[in-house]
Parts: sequence; structure tokens; C-alpha cells
Amino acid sequence: MSGDRSGPAPDAAPDAAPDAAPDATPAVPGAADAAAAAWAPVRARAAAVTPARLFLGSAGLAPRTADALALRTDHAFARDAVDTRLEVTTGPLAPLGLLEVSTQVTDAAEHRRRPDLGRRLDAAGRATLAHAGTRGADLQVVVGDGLSATAVHVQVPDLLPRLHDLAVARGWSWGRPVAVRHCRVGVLNDIGEVLDPTVVVLLVGERPGLGTAESLSAYFAHRPRPGCTDADRNLISNIHARGTPVPEAAGRIVAFAAALMAAGRSGVTVKEPDPGPGPGGVLE
Repeated sequence: MSGDRSGPAPDAAPDAAPDAAPDATPAVPGAADAAAAAWAPVRARAAAVTPARLFLGSAGLAPRTADALALRTDHAFARDAVDTRLEVTTGPLAPLGLLEVSTQVTDAAEHRRRPDLGRRLDAAGRATLAHAGTRGADLQVVVGDGLSATAVHVQVPDLLPRLHDLAVARGWSWGRPVAVRHCRVGVLNDIGEVLDPTVVVLLVGERPGLGTAESLSAYFAHRPRPGCTDADRNLISNIHARGTPVPEAAGRIVAFAAALMAAGRSGVTVKEPDPGPGPGGVLE
């Protein structure tokens, strides 16, 4: 038994190579093209329903060049969305007549570091709202850059007029829309304190991902005041072309605002109304 060894000598080759990775490039000439063609319909079906990167395959041990470049492109779009400045008086938002105010944040870098300052209006902003804002409206829409001014620039020019028309059709009074620079969701409390609307809807740019940098959220609060928390708010998210499209979002937002008015409150005890038949709305 003294000649037995527990394994091959260090320079001995193994009897068989380990199983190849499922997406490794085949060694047979032409097999790579055949494999790519076989997977093409699967990739197409996945791409039709989700922006997630599925069934991408590889070139040896590396991603395929086209996939790697697409990832870098989407990452660049996401970074640009965070750094883009909210433009209220020029560009696509200019025709909307937004009343512009700012939070206590002083610049873009502080906006990322100090979310607490983005939840409070500065003194000039409070004074501007008190002087030029609409007090006591049934529906007050606020537009905030959040973490993607790009999303605001893309979605709000179509969404805001739709909300106005639907609100007026219900007989609601409409507050002059407000734009908040360096905005965080908690600024709803200051808006409610100064203007006292029944329902405030904040249209704010979502943190961009690698799927899209144009996604908008709608946060709701019924008569918000200082001290209200996320538990007192409601949300419809993913408003963009491949998520909830703008026409659908407008109808859902106004229906949800109506449910909050009927309930006399917002937050975790109020759910979004079922778009189908039935009353829906309040959890008792």
C-alpha cells in the first residue's frame, strides 16, 4: 500500500475537464452562432416584458461586447439623471406655469448627502408659497426633482395637464402646481402646513436604476402636517413608458386622491381603489 497515492501527480492532467459553463462559447466551429440563434427568441420574449438583463450569454469568460456597452450606457444615463438640474422656466416644464421654491439644501452634492434638509422648505420658499400659492385647494400637485430630474422632464409635461383635466371634471378646486428644487418626500409636510390642501400629490423623480432613468413616483398625503411619516402617505410608483404609462397613471392618481378624500385620511389604512367593479378603498 506504500505506493498508493491519494491523487494525481501535480503535473498530471485530470481524466476529464470540468463541465463547461452553460453559456461558454462552444469549441465546435459555428456552434456559437447556432447557440445565439437558438436563444434569440427567448431573449426577445424576456425583453418584451422586463428591462432586466436576462439570457445575455457570454464570449468566453467575458460578457458579449454589445451587452457590456449597453450596461455602461445605461449606467451613464443613471448618473446623468442624478446630476441633471431641474429646469422650471425653460425646457418642457416651462409651459406649465409652475411656482418654484427650494428646500434647505444648497447644492446638488448636499442634496445627496443630507436628505433631512430636502424635507424642509427654506424661508424664501415658505414665503413664496404663502404669497403666490393656492390655499385650501382640494388637490395640490407638487413636482420635485428627487433623484431624477430627467424623470420629471420626461413624464410631467404630459401627466400634469391630464391630472388637471380629470380633477376639474370631478369638480375639485385645483391648486397652482408647485415645483420644489432639491426635493425629498417629507417636504409634503411643509406644503400641507403652508397651503392646507385636502390632498397633496408629489410627483418626484425616482432613484434611477439600470433599467430606466425616467421613472416617476406619485406620493399622496391627506392634509399633511409636520410630524407625518411614511406611514401616513401612499404611493404609486414606476410611472414611465415600460412601467405604468402616463394615461393610466393619471387615472389611478385621481382615483386614489378621491379615495383619500372619501376616507378623510391617507396612509397604511387606505389602499388604492380596485380599478375593477366594487367599492374598494379603506381598511377598517
